[in-house]
Amino acid sequence: MTPPVNAKLFRQLPQIEEVLRDDAMASITDVPREIATSAVRAEVDARRQEIMNGGTPELSMQDIARAAAARVRLLTAPSLRRVVNASGVIIHTNLGRSVLSEEAIAAVNEVIAGYSTLEYDRATMSRGSRHDHCESLICTLTGAEAAIAVNNNAAAVMMVLSTFAADRGAIVSRGEQVEIGGSFRIPEIMQQSHAKMIEVGTTNKTHLRDYERALDDDTAMMLKVHPSNYRMTGFTESVPIRDLHNLALEHEKKTGRKVLVYEDQGSGAFLRLAAFGTYAEPAVAESLAAGADIVSFSGDKLLGGPQAGIIVGRADLIAQLKDSPLARALRLDKMTLAALEATLRIYLHPEKAMSRIPTVRMLVESAEDVLVRARALHDGVAKHLDPSLAELDIVEETSRAGGGALPMCDIPTFCVRLRFHKGNAQACERFLVQESPITVIARIHDESILFDARTILDDEEITAIALGLSLYFDTIA
Repeated sequence: MTPPVNAKLFRQLPQIEEVLRDDAMASITDVPREIATSAVRAEVDARRQEIMNGGTPELSMQDIARAAAARVRLLTAPSLRRVVNASGVIIHTNLGRSVLSEEAIAAVNEVIAGYSTLEYDRATMSRGSRHDHCESLICTLTGAEAAIAVNNNAAAVMMVLSTFAADRGAIVSRGEQVEIGGSFRIPEIMQQSHAKMIEVGTTNKTHLRDYERALDDDTAMMLKVHPSNYRMTGFTESVPIRDLHNLALEHEKKTGRKVLVYEDQGSGAFLRLAAFGTYAEPAVAESLAAGADIVSFSGDKLLGGPQAGIIVGRADLIAQLKDSPLARALRLDKMTLAALEATLRIYLHPEKAMSRIPTVRMLVESAEDVLVRARALHDGVAKHLDPSLAELDIVEETSRAGGGALPMCDIPTFCVRLRFHKGNAQACERFLVQESPITVIARIHDESILFDARTILDDEEITAIALGLSLYFDTIA
């Protein structure tokens, strides 16, 4: 049933020119008049539509002018902006995943300031390949024969499957048909790439004989998906890369047909972080040494670099990927290549990576070192905080790797806890996200806000948190 419309309300809508002359709109001088007019018209139209739907919106000229001015500010203010991550999630997908090292930032600034050797070979003084900037470094660090980098690991998986398994069989364990961020599911990406998914084993147990039985003349590859974003415990079993490699060799001897062994590592790591013991992710070099023909992984997770999907493996296979039309469609831009190359160079000195790459540093940093930063944050906030409004203390807590990495690993940390006498945690969180000069992302626990010191980068971020809290309490004092 159509809601009744109060026709009188239409006559109360102000004229566009009248709204433009209101103080709220007249003060906006940094945009062309056409944009201001468009914002006012959009706001008036929105309220007209609300009336048509049976509503009774606020129709005062002042309110419409303020709302239109807010539209203009949203249009002119940057949507992508800096955030202080006090959540304790290190590889936070919503916040851009890994933080770049100073070396990577400097490299990006270097290439965006002018022209660059993106596809120019100085040795031959002729056209070169953008793949060359990182390939030798990746191969040195992983032991691979060749490598290519594309714009993310989902693209890398699609590229490998479509190049080597289109219209052919790809065997995958039922226990490895994972879903990762953004509803990216292995079965669906296989369907999109036109690979024929051959399911083997059960959810919790897959044996080598399951793969052996599934091999036939149509099999292109055996796909192993590392469960980087989850773990199954208890009565479980999976087949290691080494066994799949040996099975592929036996199959080739018997039939003369090659079957690729491909592992999607997901998170990707160049170092097996001893701090995490049995929870540590396998290093890329380990999978290659075990016999994987191709391995793909992310550049912006455990590697700690920019968003990228890196594919390593046999030289003949990587050459086919480079010749694929997808190589151009999915290629990296000059800024990402610069950041990735700089990140890879740090890994030439593994001990340096532990301190110079922020993601790795935050993952392995001792709780005692985090406590020093927590105390600095506590003191920085306390000197501006009225004790009658809230109280602060430092508590032991748990950080997470995030980004689908190390899902079972509890990382000990220290948080500054803010408990409210006036105001509340929900309102304060909203203020820190929406109103603070620098957005601050924390977490709420038991009606308190926790600021995890493990993911706070420096004194400047401590100052930003203190300022945001000070402004919030000014609104309720």
